[in-house]
Amino acid sequence: MSFDYSVVKDRKYYDVVKGPCKFLLKLGLRIKCEGVENIPKEGAFILASNHIHFVDPAVLLANFPRPIHFMAKVEAFKYKITAFLLTHLNTFPVSRGRSDKASIDYAVKLIENGCVMGIFPEGTRSKDLKPHKAKAGIALIARQTKADILPCSIYCDKKGGLFRKVTVRYGELIKYEELGLTEESSTKELRAAADKIMEEIVDLWEEKHCD
Repeated sequence: MSFDYSVVKDRKYYDVVKGPCKFLLKLGLRIKCEGVENIPKEGAFILASNHIHFVDPAVLLANFPRPIHFMAKVEAFKYKITAFLLTHLNTFPVSRGRSDKASIDYAVKLIENGCVMGIFPEGTRSKDLKPHKAKAGIALIARQTKADILPCSIYCDKKGGLFRKVTVRYGELIKYEELGLTEESSTKELRAAADKIMEEIVDLWEEKHCD
């Protein structure tokens, strides 16, 4: 798999896929979105959400008013067909467990170009549908991009089955300055910033379904 980190743009198939994706999701899920008024209409920011199911990126992109550039584990790009689909849905690969300069530099380019970047701070899907501790990577990327964070929660109380109710809830924007990060921030400070972001997500998640 090769990804062109030199080009930052909305892929040509993004809007083509978004409509059918939203239609198919409506056939199998009952999705309700709250806090949409908190989504900035313009400007760059990081969308940070908990992760409970492999369709979470589709749930978010299908109901989000702006294109999202998702960061995803490099393993998801293993096969040509999935690599093609992910790439043309604005998704870019990152190698977990080590410093990935190419993906970090690409994330910076996205923010510099006014894009919305989507990240699942936990780094993997939750097996019990509950939010878990965030990796420090979300804070590292925030520090590198100097981007504000839009916290988001995806709540569902059933692991499987058709017509499951899913509530997507957006919180208020977390300004980068609120994270207390600097170029000299220690690992401990990065983890504290990641915890702060995840706490906001958990607070949204704990509101569960509104009805």
